[in-house]
Amino acid sequence: MKELKQILKAFDEAQNNGIQTALATVVHVEGSSYRRAGARMLVTEDGELTGAISGGCLEGDALRKAQLVMFKQKSMLVTYDTTGEDDAKFGVGLGCNGIIHILIEPIDPESRDNPIQLFKEFFGKRQDAVVVTLFSMKNKSSEQPGTCLFLNSEGGVRGTLSDQSLKRTLIADAKEVLSNHNPVTKVYRAEDELTGFVELLKPSISLIIVGAGNDAIPLTHMAPILGWETTLVDGRANYATRERFPMANKIIVAKPDEALPQLSPDARTGVILMTHNYNYDLAMLRQLILLQIPYIGTLGPKKRTDQMLDDLQEAGVALSDDQLHHIYGPVGLDIGAETSEEIALSVFAEIGAVFSGKPGSHLREKEEPIHDRESTAIA
Repeated sequence: MKELKQILKAFDEAQNNGIQTALATVVHVEGSSYRRAGARMLVTEDGELTGAISGGCLEGDALRKAQLVMFKQKSMLVTYDTTGEDDAKFGVGLGCNGIIHILIEPIDPESRDNPIQLFKEFFGKRQDAVVVTLFSMKNKSSEQPGTCLFLNSEGGVRGTLSDQSLKRTLIADAKEVLSNHNPVTKVYRAEDELTGFVELLKPSISLIIVGAGNDAIPLTHMAPILGWETTLVDGRANYATRERFPMANKIIVAKPDEALPQLSPDARTGVILMTHNYNYDLAMLRQLILLQIPYIGTLGPKKRTDQMLDDLQEAGVALSDDQLHHIYGPVGLDIGAETSEEIALSVFAEIGAVFSGKPGSHLREKEEPIHDRESTAIA
């Protein structure tokens, strides 16, 4: 989500300067590639690039094609096939052994439903949403509808699609993706055969850091690199200051029972308890455990976490197996971390693995491809 936010910012800057833009989107991948479907890059008419659609191999060629798209004001589907032994003939040297389909569409700032406006709608609320991008792989010279439909979790629909029958079908599929959290690529038949990438958008991870000690500083510095938002909570006013934590999005100085009403955790929120004050952490855990937060990490040895859970049980707080499953103590992956910076890296790796549903193991131990090939199949 960080990359998409940067694209929106770059678009606004381009508009303020009267500069045309185009959006390049990886809409489908067959085989291997550096970026997967959903990767995006904003291109300006003067050659500025924001975001990425590859590891740097395709950007130059995509820039030239995007400038043509802006000149003609007509979307273009570009395909890079690197499945042969020598892909140097394409002048990009990908070496990925895959086929990458990239849709490049001009952005009309006068349209209230252009792709940028649809993404701004998504960032307006911390809710899952679905965006649909239509393109023709069968006839690349035909009209490419592009990013044409947006559906939020409340059922709100926006977009540019005029074919009402196709629109109803896409809305039904978008609702299905919202429900099962599995994006899909399907072939739709209107006047011409169209392929649709029905993409799931999730809010960035929100991290609540309970504790304003020195070991919390690296967490607030590293989170923005990932595009994560941070809220710092502590009862010590001389510790939880803007001078010590300039990168934190929000700072709350309060006792545990006063802090909770100021927090808005959701399904994309993780919590780390690290005040080094046992009673403060315990009081926060007692409240947070009832909110079905996907990740609650506790700093310190396993014995400390076990003692906190025992104290909650003795206080009459019955913990279900599901609640216990979402408590991670000691916090972090085992990477031999010693310093606060190394511990922060360990914590971020674990939180990322939890929210992506991955085990956090070595990629070299995977016998199957890194990315699920079924997710790229066209239905």
